[in-house]
Amino acid sequence: MSNLRAKDALERAHRLFLEKPAAAKRPNAMATAVWRDGLLCEVAGPTGEKATTDMPEPMGGSGAGSNPGWLLRAGIASCAATAIAMRAAMLGIELRTLEVNVQSESDARGLLGIPDAPTTLGNMRMAIRIAAEGADEATLRELAAWGEANSPVSCTLRDSPVVAVDVTIA
Repeated sequence: MSNLRAKDALERAHRLFLEKPAAAKRPNAMATAVWRDGLLCEVAGPTGEKATTDMPEPMGGSGAGSNPGWLLRAGIASCAATAIAMRAAMLGIELRTLEVNVQSESDARGLLGIPDAPTTLGNMRMAIRIAAEGADEATLRELAAWGEANSPVSCTLRDSPVVAVDVTIA
């Protein structure tokens, strides 16, 4: 398995997006969560993506799916890993190892509405383990830093965009 398999496709996309920037934009990317029972939700995307979320039993769920905080950490980790692998492929660097670990702390009191308790995940940390044949330490550190700095999920969290909310009463 090699990240270099993506190189040709990435180079084609790079050329296309330079010529036609609008081709790079996805204006209606979405995920839809539908509550099913208890605290269980089914999440679907426009091209068949699926996930199930639930809270653990001590928080009132049945533990039948990943909790949403885990999915956020998974999104951060996988997006950074993907960005690193893509950048490495574009630079002709064949990865041997790439692991991205994202940790955070949480305080469940905020989710339960207890005053003055945070609901945000805090003390987030990312650890990147990387190796590539023929790449020196400085190159690998630069590659890891570039991936985290350009990961759309990490960038979105740093920029904290406003989320417009529309409510429909069914």
